[in-house]
Amino acid sequence: MDAANKQMRVLVVTSVEAERDAVLRGLGEDSRFTVGIGGVGPMAAAARTARMLATSEPYDLVVCAGISGGFVGQAEVGSLVVSGEIVCADLGAETPEGFCSLDELGFGSATVPVDRELAARVTDALRAAGLPVKMGTVLTLSTVTGTAQTAEELARRMPGALAEAMEGYGVAVAAQEFGVPVLELRAVSNAIGPRDKSAWRIKEALAALEAASSVLREGLR
Repeated sequence: MDAANKQMRVLVVTSVEAERDAVLRGLGEDSRFTVGIGGVGPMAAAARTARMLATSEPYDLVVCAGISGGFVGQAEVGSLVVSGEIVCADLGAETPEGFCSLDELGFGSATVPVDRELAARVTDALRAAGLPVKMGTVLTLSTVTGTAQTAEELARRMPGALAEAMEGYGVAVAAQEFGVPVLELRAVSNAIGPRDKSAWRIKEALAALEAASSVLREGLR
């Protein structure tokens, strides 16, 4: 097969089986996509994504996909978020003046850039399918937010962030090490803030993830 007719090979990494199954339902029988479970948290996600990338033919794109929390007023429950950048929001140091990021410490970067043109194309495809979606910063945290105070502080420190989850940065670092572009796709199941499980809409978020995966199949050709 010549380069002009080469099909894009995509690795989709979810954290748990429920997310994987939703993605697979959306993708259907499409040999271009491989869907794997990376585990919960950035460290497991990085290690398992690296293993998947190292033991397969080269991929053209890695997508971290799953459900997430959304910042109130930025990404509402049931909506979708496509990463414009992926940031590990708790990688740094605590100081008397406040949080100091890895970038500010001079030890590397807590941000993994994405191909914004590709992210915009995926966002446009989701929107054209009638799905509520925004493109913007997706945060990774090892300890997700559980109080109003922490949510307010995080929103102040990371203005414009849309969502938080636990795996994106790990998946993105692994993809970066292998020179493969990366995106993060999240379906919002709950508002970031007080940990009120009665308000979570996981079933609805998984349905949104399934619908988004169906669009992803058509949009990445």
